[in-house]
Order: sequence, then structure tokens, then C-alpha cells
Amino acid sequence: MSTPQPFYELKCTTNQYPWGKVGKESVSARLCAKQPGYGDNGPKSDFKLDESKPYAEMWMGTYPVLPSYIASTGEDLQDVLDKYPKELVGENMIKKFGHSKVPYLPKVLSIAKALPLQVHPNKELSSKLHEQDPQNFTDPNHKPEIALALSKFEAFCGFKPKEQIAYLTEFDFLKKFLPNSNEKGFTQESIKTFVRNILVADQDALKSTYKSLTSTDPSAFGNDTYIPKLAPRLAEQYDEADPGVLVALLTMNFLTLNPGEAIYIPADGIHAYLSGDIIECMARSNNVLNTGFCPKAERSSADLFTSTLTFSPHNKDECMLLPKPYKRSKNGKTDILAPPLSEFDMLQMTLKGGEKESLEKIEGNGVLLATQGSATLTANGQKTELKEGQVYFIAPNVELEFEAGKDGLLMHEAVCR
Repeated sequence: MSTPQPFYELKCTTNQYPWGKVGKESVSARLCAKQPGYGDNGPKSDFKLDESKPYAEMWMGTYPVLPSYIASTGEDLQDVLDKYPKELVGENMIKKFGHSKVPYLPKVLSIAKALPLQVHPNKELSSKLHEQDPQNFTDPNHKPEIALALSKFEAFCGFKPKEQIAYLTEFDFLKKFLPNSNEKGFTQESIKTFVRNILVADQDALKSTYKSLTSTDPSAFGNDTYIPKLAPRLAEQYDEADPGVLVALLTMNFLTLNPGEAIYIPADGIHAYLSGDIIECMARSNNVLNTGFCPKAERSSADLFTSTLTFSPHNKDECMLLPKPYKRSKNGKTDILAPPLSEFDMLQMTLKGGEKESLEKIEGNGVLLATQGSATLTANGQKTELKEGQVYFIAPNVELEFEAGKDGLLMHEAVCR
């Protein structure tokens, strides 16, 4: 490429984790097939959807695990950014982050069964783990993230209020996991010990506890009557002796989101996604500690996991990330999701057939996905047809204009702050 462009169409791809939805049931796979994305042989091959395979995540950006490529040339997007850092990244953004990489990582996730119960270590621990074990911790960055529902979405997110956890631990069959101390009241340290004791318990103890849990009258769980109903589903997906079942049901908030609703997961925040299709975006990282809803051999150290967690119990409402009107939207058709971090915001534009929207210039770059529908996209006067599934990298200081096709447009764009 001889000169930098205001936008670049990208080719992306999906991974095939077992928890993904199969074939066309997977939104991530359907969108990738419409680009078309790239296949097993890299950007010169096209993505072919296989109805027998599970498709979990379509990645968009410059992370080296599943990088995006320029659709017209097959160049790695990162190579193009390195060629034109001033025009495509921006001097202030390079100064802010210390590199020319895209500092965020958007994905489309299609979830058929529970993802591992997990936490993403903070920057200090990530740096340490990356230095000690670069094969499993592939970068030194933190990974706070948001999850925005495209369909009905179920998730465990953060710890319940400690009074609610304390109430549930009054069952006789759970007292063996409580701390042996003279500490007054139920504290954050009590939760930490309770979680750790479940994680290190032997299979017989976990199975007997599961049996007691599921044979208890639902009314005995107070407001959490879903616990004995959801437990068999989780155990069927994994195992009655998987410690994630007890940790999630007894200590974590269970949420069901409708399309357009979102949650925020801070660094060190415990979470597990159960079902649905979502837009996920995070700071540029792939670091994770798993401790449940996965084979024992894939679980991280219980001590490392619990020492990493931020034990800040809160209610369901505090997990939510509420959209707000985007001030740089000229026609008021775009909302912004602004998590409390420095790397990115997420825009969501909803247009009916024939409606128009304009987005003012911003200092950072963006990665844009036509999630549903189509539009004519004009960027600094240059036009292209934006079709469902297409992904575009948007350069800094570019004004965007959209005119939706007959079926309207749902668009998501991650943007640098």
C-alpha cells in the first residue's frame, strides 16, 4: 500500500473451543462466513463454515493469536499500522500506550455451555506471570472487559453481597468449607477462605455437597431459588465434582441479560459466561486463570486464583454497564458504553431502513462490525457498501456517515479513548 487509507476492510477468523455453538447456530461463525473470513491456511484461504464444528469466538484486531488481515491484500493489519503509525495509530495514542498496536480486542462470542470460571490477572501480576511462563501468559497486560448481549445472555458476574453469601453458608452441608476462626461476622476474608476450600476439596466431598444442594427445597435458598434448578445443568455440562458449580451458585451473581444490555468485568473480577451470543471487548490481553467448568488438568492453582481475586461483593445492578447517548453522534442513533478503563469505549448504532447517522472525528482508531443489516458507509468522502458480517479498521480523525439499507443496521465499533 502506497498511502494510508481512512478505512480498511478486514478478514477475521474464529476459534473452535468446545463451549461454542455448532455450525450455523453460532453467530460468530455466521458473521465470519459472510466476510468471508480466513480459514486454516491463513488470509489467502476463505473461512468455510462446517455444520459439525463448534465455533466460539471471532477475534478482530491485532492480537497475534488470531490476527486480522487486510481483505484486499492479505497483509497483517499490524504490519500496516507499523508502516503508518502516525496516520493509523496517532502520535498521542502511541505516546499513551507505548506501542503501535490496537490496545483493545473486540470479539463475537457464541456460547452453548459454560465457559471456564475465571479471572483475568491485573497488570502487576500479568507482567510477573508473563515473565515466568510466557507460553501460557502471552502478554504482560491486564484484561478488564465488557460483554454486550446480542441475544438472551446468561452469566455469573462478581460476588453477591456478603450477607447473601453468609445466609447460604448456614446449610449444615456447607459448614465444612467455612474458615476455622473466631472472626466476628462474615467478611471478605471469609469469602476468600470459603472459595478456596471448595476449590481444593476432594471429589467425594464435592459430590456429596452437590447431592445435598440439589435435594434441598428451593424455598430454603431465599431469593436464590434458581440454585438447585441450575445446578443439574452445570453438572451435566461438566461434572458434579467440578468446584465451579458450588463456587458460582453459592457466591456469585447470576444474571440474565436481554439484547443490548451489558456487563463490565474489572481486572481480578470473577466471572463465567453460560449461554448466548455477545460482543465482548477487552484490553489487549489473553491472560486468564481458570478454576472450574473445565478439566482438572486445565485449572490454575487455587492459591494463585484466590489471591488474585478482588473480593468486593456487590449486587447485580452494580455489574451492569449502562449505555449513554454518544455526544459525537449527529443524529442521536448511537449509544456509548464507557467502562472505567483507559483502553476503549464501545459504540452501538441502531438504524431503521433508510435512516442516516454521522459520527464526528475522534483522535483514536476503531474496529467496526456490521452486526446485522447493511448500510452505505462514507469515510472522509470515500464510500463503500457495508454488509452484515464485514469488519473495518477505521483510522483516526475520520468522520463516518451511514445510510442504512432496507433492513436497517446494527453496528458495533470499539474505539480508542
